[in-house]
Amino acid sequence: MGPVLAGVLQLLALMAALALAYKPLGTYMAKVYTSDKHLRVEKWIYKGIGADPDTEMRWPAYLRGVLAFSLAGVLFLYVLQRLQGVLPGSLGFASIDPDQAFNTAASFVTNTNWQSYSGEQAMGHVVQTAGLAVQNFVSAAVGMAVAVTLVRGFAGSRTGELGNFWSDLVRGVVRLLVPIAVVGALVLVACGVIQNFSGIHEVGQFMGGTQEWNGGAVASQEAIKELGTNGGGYFNANSSHPFENPTPFTNLFEIFLILLIPFSITRTLGLMVGSVRQGYAILATMATIWVGFVALMMWTEFAHHGPAFQAAGGAYEGKEVRFGVGASSIFAVSTTLTSTGAVDSFHSSFTGLGGGITLLGMMLGEIAPGGVGSGLYGMLIMAIIAVFIAGLMVGRTPEYLGKKIGSREIKLAACYILITPALVLVFTACAMALPAPANSMTNSGAHGFSEILYAYTSGANNNGSAFAGLNADTQWFNTTIGLAMLLGRFVPMVFVLALAGSLAEQKPVPVTAGTLRTDKPLYTGLLVGTIIIITGLTYFPALALGPLAEGLA
Repeated sequence: MGPVLAGVLQLLALMAALALAYKPLGTYMAKVYTSDKHLRVEKWIYKGIGADPDTEMRWPAYLRGVLAFSLAGVLFLYVLQRLQGVLPGSLGFASIDPDQAFNTAASFVTNTNWQSYSGEQAMGHVVQTAGLAVQNFVSAAVGMAVAVTLVRGFAGSRTGELGNFWSDLVRGVVRLLVPIAVVGALVLVACGVIQNFSGIHEVGQFMGGTQEWNGGAVASQEAIKELGTNGGGYFNANSSHPFENPTPFTNLFEIFLILLIPFSITRTLGLMVGSVRQGYAILATMATIWVGFVALMMWTEFAHHGPAFQAAGGAYEGKEVRFGVGASSIFAVSTTLTSTGAVDSFHSSFTGLGGGITLLGMMLGEIAPGGVGSGLYGMLIMAIIAVFIAGLMVGRTPEYLGKKIGSREIKLAACYILITPALVLVFTACAMALPAPANSMTNSGAHGFSEILYAYTSGANNNGSAFAGLNADTQWFNTTIGLAMLLGRFVPMVFVLALAGSLAEQKPVPVTAGTLRTDKPLYTGLLVGTIIIITGLTYFPALALGPLAEGLA
């Protein structure tokens, strides 16, 4: 079997598995977020944190809950890292430096999981499990809660009430993320991923030095790392490390976990707004972009330019031979079109155009299918923009999911789509203009620029993957990327929740002959085109200086 055929067959198997899970999981999530009953364990949690899960919140109160909970998470994780040197189970590792502790705390609380450190050489068992793994669960649950709030805004009628943050948070963890992660961890353990609390083992000599391996609760963290579109690995090599991802099956299973909730939540949208066809339209948009990007990535990485590529059968540099070019292409596209950041190959060593595809995937806003929760609300923002453009064309007030899109709604949507590009481009410009950040580049020219651009694109879009050619463990990058992650996560949430509140206060408008049918293929095409055009107009000059210049050289 040739490598191209193997890659295509893996893609088809993955699509079939996602299709089988779509309806039951999407329906279950709709029941989770619309139920008026609380499980016993949930009642214990509410009592412990002093929250009333039945109190309805308007959007400012909901936002305060999101920000207060996230701030507490940043402070707790920062202190935990700073105290690592005196904690049991630290494996002898020292406390984390202040700038790196800030960067890591911001990273995991924002669901970014950017790592400017080597996990097996810096973090002990306590920080990994009590700190990082816990944030993998709750940061994903926060994203889902905000997404569900926007859906409630479309479904509501003349009410500013959007649910209860604490109830949405706890249900997302207890009823959804934990059960699936447990099953996922068991599958990974059965396939060879390690799960223990052993220390550091000397395993022999390697190039004149001692080779040491760490143990750890890897399978449990790997499962939620992918399921929650987090991405932070136990080891520096991430999902290319055999302890995290030992076989081609586990590689495909991890991609399945990455895409499972972001695709399935579109059915949740359809059920909550009373029209599953609307959910299918959003699903079709996400799937069209994802499949298109995978096909384009495979083409760039299998293109045989030069005798070395021809002899190898593809661009194998930086890719695991266990997985090959096809599986690595699927993983790279899936992880950069979601806010995952996990890697089973190193994006810096992809072809120039292949690296540009990973960059473009993040620049779309990671909405196809995007992160857990964040992908859905990002896509709904783009859907509002597309409806507004269509309304301008025909000269009538735009409507989407039964709500009029007026000046307030379009201003909030515009602010949402502008904040992340502003962060990426301003921070990249500053880093290129100053002498100290440029010294962290291991490559010059277009590829060196791409390293910097990729780092801030990954941080501001809450992705977390890296080009791996940039020394990001400096005070400048730890601080600025940390700020980009925090601002890129929570400022857009302000606009999403304000938009949800504005929509919930409206009375639904009836469908008429002049209403744009947003559940038809024509609208799906319009939405895909809107996403590509907005991203292209925003980022094309920066892409031209980096991956396009390198790929066309």
